[in-house]
Amino acid sequence: MDAAILEKVNSWLTGNYDADTKEAIRKMQENQPDELADAFYRNLEFGTGGLRGIMGIGTNRVNKYTIGMATQGFANYLKKSYGDQEIKVAIGHDSRNNSRFFAETTANVFAANGIKVFLFEALRPTPELSFAIRYLGCQGGVVCTASHNPKEYNGYKAYWNDGGQLVPPHDKNVIKEVEAITNVNDVKWDGGAANITLLGSDMDEAYINMVKQLSVYPDVIAKQHDLKIVYTPIHGTGITLVPQVLKTFGFTNVTVVEEQSTPDGNFPTVVYPNPEESETMGIGLQKARELDADILLGTDPDADRVGIGVKNHKGEWVLMNGNQTAVLAFAYMIEARKAKGIAASNDMVISTIVTTQMINEVARQNQVACYNVLTGFKWIAELIKEKEGKENYVIGGEESFGLMIGDKIRDKDAVSAVALMCEMAAYEKAKGRTLFDKMIELYIQYGFYYENLISITKKGMNGQKEIAAMMESYRQQPPATIDGAKVIELLDYELQTGKNLVTGESWKISLPKSNVLQFITEDGSKISARPSGTEPKIKFYFSVNTTLKDKASFDVQYAALQEKVNRIIADMQLK
Repeated sequence: MDAAILEKVNSWLTGNYDADTKEAIRKMQENQPDELADAFYRNLEFGTGGLRGIMGIGTNRVNKYTIGMATQGFANYLKKSYGDQEIKVAIGHDSRNNSRFFAETTANVFAANGIKVFLFEALRPTPELSFAIRYLGCQGGVVCTASHNPKEYNGYKAYWNDGGQLVPPHDKNVIKEVEAITNVNDVKWDGGAANITLLGSDMDEAYINMVKQLSVYPDVIAKQHDLKIVYTPIHGTGITLVPQVLKTFGFTNVTVVEEQSTPDGNFPTVVYPNPEESETMGIGLQKARELDADILLGTDPDADRVGIGVKNHKGEWVLMNGNQTAVLAFAYMIEARKAKGIAASNDMVISTIVTTQMINEVARQNQVACYNVLTGFKWIAELIKEKEGKENYVIGGEESFGLMIGDKIRDKDAVSAVALMCEMAAYEKAKGRTLFDKMIELYIQYGFYYENLISITKKGMNGQKEIAAMMESYRQQPPATIDGAKVIELLDYELQTGKNLVTGESWKISLPKSNVLQFITEDGSKISARPSGTEPKIKFYFSVNTTLKDKASFDVQYAALQEKVNRIIADMQLK
């Protein structure tokens, strides 16, 4: 074993760690030396969003000690930032194995540092944590979750006083403070129990009332109250609030998928608890078919992502992708507010650089300002804060099945998104249409955009190096053509420069640095490459577009766009 790794292992065997941890290390030394090396070869990185990784012993795992050290660093930064002012934090967690334990560990460390802690009494959706930070006037917050990752994972997301995840300068400053905690003896583990207050139904009620205010057409819901809704929380936190919110909106015909209704960190019915996956939504789809439902909705374990299923123009059940879901939501909020007479001249919407450009077109044709930010809802939250008092935020979202409606929360919110999607389905049903019919109408009106995403995983110690080498190769030698179309622009968000590859002209990109590359071709296609910030993956986003004359042409044009993306993937040798 590498000497540096062995030194870390020995420090845990001789240090102030519990007996069970030390015994587990000894067993791994005997039986799983490679696993032990992977568990200690590095320190689990506290990134700009916090921690995420596989649970287990070791410096490269999520456990009591890595959680505690991260919390101590965050506490130190809060105390430096706010001085003698009373500091308050809110803490929540999802349904994952150990999430309650990690949340209580986090609460105890904050409390031992003299910080007032509001800890949710049990699992709750992540968006309610974001809401609580703002509602209670907290300076920060934490939610213990690994979102939609497999069951072996857990994590820790850190929030600032606006209810959004950390952005500059706080993100880097917190990282420095966390990295300064090099020994578990630096952590204040207990002694502050009196500083902890539990949050329960009162906060739920405040959050539900906020979501209710987002409804644009409650009168339509009253007439379509028996809309057939099938909902699955996929063993997660959505079960605590989504049925209540739908009832509060006025929907009376909601079926919860029983097999996936109980919170369970083992996610027994799915491989990945991710509503983006068709397999994950399979049980829900079957239930929707059996009941001849109007809409199917699924939320991930911490209820910040939503997937929807609808009947297509042939009467077949299909899952909408994240870009389609976002377009439907943006178009509804823009068009419905205008039709209702509540649109404001300074309304704005926010999308991201890898989300469909169709959103920009919807906003442009409706004369609503649309901004594109880096991937991640923290950047949407940051722009809302920057524009506060000058522009009226309506909705934001990105292709990864996330939406944020209204400005009372500052992170993606699948609970309010479920309610909005059901209201949209009711609105369309009142016109004798489905949401899929509406999607085709939008394609005809605003342009037919098709997007796809593939992820390439590079595991193990060399994975990050391989991903970095791939990005550097694209950066230094961008493709001259893609699928026969000349690449005319290269946008490098890491170097913050855009370049016209035909004329040589270059310009500065005003967004913060991010390791993203985008290739724009002469036929309007856009290909984006972005390493994941939370997983050993590199993601490639593909966007192509054409015009759609009428509904009858949909299938032919859709197949042509799919084939175009397949050719692009083959040309770039990504499969």
